[in-house]
Amino acid sequence: MRFDERGLVPCVMQDWRSGEVLTLAYMNEEALQLTLETREVHFYSRSRREIWHKGGTSGNVQRIRQIRYDCDGDALVALVEPAGPACHTGERSCFYRDLEGSADGAEDGPPVEGEPQPATYEALPELERTLLARRRERPGGSYTVELLEDPKLAAAKVREESGEVIKAVADESEERVAEEAADLLYHLSVLMLHRDVSMAEALNILNGRRR
Repeated sequence: MRFDERGLVPCVMQDWRSGEVLTLAYMNEEALQLTLETREVHFYSRSRREIWHKGGTSGNVQRIRQIRYDCDGDALVALVEPAGPACHTGERSCFYRDLEGSADGAEDGPPVEGEPQPATYEALPELERTLLARRRERPGGSYTVELLEDPKLAAAKVREESGEVIKAVADESEERVAEEAADLLYHLSVLMLHRDVSMAEALNILNGRRR
């Protein structure tokens, strides 16, 4: 690694499963070595001028799956399995505000509902978190809860939506194909949850098949 004149290198921390960016901080050589040895993220705090074990106090440690470095060796990406929120505010990610949005721009300002707009890659992980919340909280009148309580209904809906996708591909618009595919992905995610299998696990199987 090429550390800067202060002996630091920037490190982007990213969720291993979803690709969501969680935070940006800095490592010095000691923090990087501790990260590699313990398999939990350590940073160097520029304000406190000391090593900082991410989540060491809160318990929200960030377990390393892989560390990547860029083309000229002066920046890192740490792919992690988070044990809890990455941000000290309690937000999942430190990047919870839109620069062009309406949130309070002060340090640690609160989030605004609906901001930032979700990026495409966030759809499946956010769906999974929503499904888990529905299973845990069981709100009345929820269609998702109805499917979670009846695996046969969930399976029937997957069969039905599969047919709708095939029909749309045969003679409907590209927009309808995308809409029916979205319905299928939703119902498939619910059905998989009956066996506690996440979409990420299926995607890992696909990764293993790349040749």
